[in-house]
Amino acid sequence: MTEFFRAIEWIFEDVLFWPLDQLRFLQNDSWFLANIINWIFLIIGVIAFAYWMNQLRIFDKEEKESDRTRPKPFLG
Repeated sequence: MTEFFRAIEWIFEDVLFWPLDQLRFLQNDSWFLANIINWIFLIIGVIAFAYWMNQLRIFDKEEKESDRTRPKPFLG
């Protein structure tokens, strides 16, 4: 049973986290390259925000939503 858990440990430490270890060693040479994952997430976030704002602008131009708000009849 311990071999099973050691195999899981080996997969995570030596295989799956190998790219992150390389980025850690790259940190001393280039800060921008070492933070490439953060830059990618930032770019994705900016693109998603711009798309969202564009969709809100399109929705606002179509005026599908009523500006009037009515209370429910049972509220008086």
